[in-house]
Amino acid sequence: MENRRSPMLELVDIHKSFGDVEVLKGISSSIEKGELLTFVGPSGCGKTTLLRIVGGFTPATSGRVILDGQDISSLPPNMRNTKMVFQSYALFPHMNVRKNIAFGLTLKKWSKTEINKRVDEMLELVHMEGLGERHIDQISGGQQQRVALARALALGPKVLLLDEPLSNLDANLRVVMREEIRKIQEQIGITTIFVTHDQYEAMSISDRLLVLKDGVIQQIGSPVEIYEKPANEFIAGFVGYVNILNGKINERANGSNTFKISTTYGDIEIDSEREDIGDGDEILVVVRPESLSLKKPNSAQKLNGIKGTVLTHMYAGNHSKYSVKVGDKNIVVDQHNPKDSPRYQHNDTVELLIPRNAHILKRQ
Repeated sequence: MENRRSPMLELVDIHKSFGDVEVLKGISSSIEKGELLTFVGPSGCGKTTLLRIVGGFTPATSGRVILDGQDISSLPPNMRNTKMVFQSYALFPHMNVRKNIAFGLTLKKWSKTEINKRVDEMLELVHMEGLGERHIDQISGGQQQRVALARALALGPKVLLLDEPLSNLDANLRVVMREEIRKIQEQIGITTIFVTHDQYEAMSISDRLLVLKDGVIQQIGSPVEIYEKPANEFIAGFVGYVNILNGKINERANGSNTFKISTTYGDIEIDSEREDIGDGDEILVVVRPESLSLKKPNSAQKLNGIKGTVLTHMYAGNHSKYSVKVGDKNIVVDQHNPKDSPRYQHNDTVELLIPRNAHILKRQ
């Protein structure tokens, strides 16, 4: 695998407007060699526009795209050492699998021997040996996706661009192809940008995520960082379900990482290394459903215990999902391995335990 210490691709203050509408508002980032970075965000956030700017299919209004130290901002797609797999695959229906994969090699005037050798290598890479003579309408959607990937990789681009390549597949096949793409990407060590609106897909396939909203980067980080330490309320709510409690810092002892927080539902303590939050600040306590636990209430209420009432309980075998009414909020709790835990019913009074390591954000 290639060395990941130096950037393969740099985006420098990318702006893009369509008429009076500014779609991208100063995007700057870098992608390391061999990294798989995913652009993710809601519809209309600018992720596909940004990918097309990298590939040269859409010109930026301003800013630079630097590939392996070379400014390629003004180059057309065929002059950039990048290759894109489109959402529709864009395969040639009148050609068989081999000819589709060989198309770019033929344009580059490779010899017939070199082309055949390279096509065989690509068919083996995407596990389609023996299917080279089939036409596109004779293979499945998953196989078409593999052909599109093989065609893009045939010329050995420095950066592979994937524009929601799994959106046309059914749910089960998406999972299989997601794993296959990741395996191939790691095997050949190619720098890859993946675009998806599916946050779970982004989390499972990526080294890092670049989260966009309204043309602005909200956060760049590993899936663990994005999920466990979201930079703001939008990220917290976008990636997985989250419970958010409003609170106020009552006290942060000198030299201590323990915050004493008052909420409408009771006082709690959170351990955090946040340096930008202090006494009197309005904050948000971000709590994932799986980090919460339920107990039977007793007279000696536990620290960080908040009383509530069970509204609903859904049993799904490997976990139970509760909705608990706490004051004016409905808190969602995921209880794993429910056979070893107490079961609560509608209208049961429970004590909901807030973990001390819950993430906190300064309220904007």
